[in-house]
Amino acid sequence: MSDLGQQAYIPYWTSTIVDFLLNESNESKSMSIMDIAKKTSIMAEDIIYALNTLGILKFVNGVYFISSERKLLVDLAKKHPVKEPRVDPSKLHWTPYLTDVKRDKFSLSSKKPSLQQD
Repeated sequence: MSDLGQQAYIPYWTSTIVDFLLNESNESKSMSIMDIAKKTSIMAEDIIYALNTLGILKFVNGVYFISSERKLLVDLAKKHPVKEPRVDPSKLHWTPYLTDVKRDKFSLSSKKPSLQQD
């Protein structure tokens, strides 16, 4: 990602991650970067960058730790609020993208057989 793209995404990453830590961290005592990545759909590298930018990521003996008290997370949530409107996942209905095989000029079924035979 370009530097400009990264700068554009930082507010989204920080607000989403802080909101996630405030609302989801009570359910488990330990949480990995990959757990956050799976539940927020943010890449692990971007989570590390955002947490480091927020100042709550510690790196000790080759292991990352999120070191934050709840009060600090509440303060960060006020500083980086989640933008509205939020998407309600239950309202999303995904359907596969279908192409018309007869009109697809790149499909094998649309190619005419060669008439050259020896």
